[in-house]
Amino acid sequence: MPRCAVLGDPVAHSLSPVLHRAGYAALGLEEWTYDAVRVPAGTLADFVAGLDEEWRGLSLTMPLKREAIGLAASVSGRASLAGAANTLVRTPTGWAADNTDLPGAVAALRERHSGAVGSAVILGGGATAASTGLALVDLGADTVTVLARDPARAGETLDVIAAHPSRPRVETLGLDADGLAAAPDADVLVSTIPATAQDEALLRRFAGVPVLFDVVYDPWPTPLVAASGSSTVISGLDLLVHQAVLQFEQFTGQRPPLDAMRAAGEAALAGAG
Repeated sequence: MPRCAVLGDPVAHSLSPVLHRAGYAALGLEEWTYDAVRVPAGTLADFVAGLDEEWRGLSLTMPLKREAIGLAASVSGRASLAGAANTLVRTPTGWAADNTDLPGAVAALRERHSGAVGSAVILGGGATAASTGLALVDLGADTVTVLARDPARAGETLDVIAAHPSRPRVETLGLDADGLAAAPDADVLVSTIPATAQDEALLRRFAGVPVLFDVVYDPWPTPLVAASGSSTVISGLDLLVHQAVLQFEQFTGQRPPLDAMRAAGEAALAGAG
């Protein structure tokens, strides 16, 4: 029985099981299973060491994405560049690490926005901010500004984005009144912060951004999305689906049924609402 799972802490809210199981059902992969397993920070190595040969693939969410890199026998170029892995795939020589958030973000944005991406502002300074920042640079952004509650702790994320071969200009500001006042206008705003952290000052500052990419999918719409006058909005479900289909293909070796997986996610969110 091939087994897969999403690991993180917290993880009970994750839609990944809904998406992957829908993919299995669409392709008749009746023996495959996919679950959500709570794995706290610092315990991933022990968890992975205890897995038997039935386990084929693991999806990693916070706070495990950077921890996962050190467990892999091989690391893809994009995971190495991002300094984080959201995917571990069993191979004959050990676990292979990849980062499907990066190409997933590119695909999600290009699905809804075909215009130029010259500059970007990212809210939050964690691993998801790093991968989406790299995706934006892939799409042409030459200036990336990261607003973080603790700019000093966002240094690793800035270093990751700055190391992109295109060598974008990067800076960090505080996610406070001074930072909001100093933040430049941008072609794309990416929010990686919880909906509960989206206060009135933030909503006012970015109300007119042309393209808004909020990686949250529950609750939806987020306060930022609800208050936005953006002509283009990319959701966390868009990102989740596009990164999940890439994982699905690596785990199963089958072409992923994107439409079925997206429909299952939409239905689950509608039911939760």
